[in-house]
Amino acid sequence: MPSSLATRTTGDAGPRVVFLHGLFGQGRNWHTLALRLAERGYRVTTVDLPNHGRSPWTPNQDYGEMAEMVAELLEELGEPVTLVGHSMGGKVAMTLALRRPELLTALVVVDISPVDDRDERKGSEFDRFIDAMRALDLSTLDSRAAADAALAETVPDPTVRGFLLQSLVRDGGQGWRWRLNLDVLQEHLADLGRFPKPAPGAVYEGPVLWIAGADSGYIREENRPAMTALFPRTRLVRIKGAGHWVHSERPDVFLSTLSQFLDEVS
Repeated sequence: MPSSLATRTTGDAGPRVVFLHGLFGQGRNWHTLALRLAERGYRVTTVDLPNHGRSPWTPNQDYGEMAEMVAELLEELGEPVTLVGHSMGGKVAMTLALRRPELLTALVVVDISPVDDRDERKGSEFDRFIDAMRALDLSTLDSRAAADAALAETVPDPTVRGFLLQSLVRDGGQGWRWRLNLDVLQEHLADLGRFPKPAPGAVYEGPVLWIAGADSGYIREENRPAMTALFPRTRLVRIKGAGHWVHSERPDVFLSTLSQFLDEVS
């Protein structure tokens, strides 16, 4: 059965690279990076995870289920890939690597660790984002600028607002709608803050690059033992001047770091 996940592939030949976005994101977040990697000879597939983008809505937001869906996609591609995942997508990628290592050439994890996130402030912040999006009266909305203004009080950072509003779309003649399944995402926020317990003895032996924002708190020194226990061939690079959305905040440095790794493993 073909994969149900919405994807877009850039480039006609070369080693395959697959990107998984984070919470509230979609595959198009990686589009500019995909174009630049395609120019370097890579074939890049960007994925919309379930309840995001153009992919189907599902009743759960479970890392194991998402990993299975991505595994089906990788089986369709027919050759091992370098799998890149940011935040939520990074946890999906790690889960898949531990369960189906034969599908990967290498793994790149962007600003997330294989541990439970104990910072409850982040969960409450994401809750506020969802509450603000759900409170937006789409039936009376007349423009994206009006939506931006309505979110401004709850989401004061214009970059974050712009990121969220990428998922607000016109639905033909039916007005506006969110591509995000906000009800399911809010219901499973606590689950998304955890990392699923690996099977006993599970280890991914392939090469792994961790890219962290130096100003982000998602990868702490206390996380390193868990990282190396599950992924022994780990290299960690911290990018200065970047927070959690390191690939958006420092795109040139991120591309350089990723490209060097891809060239090595390819």
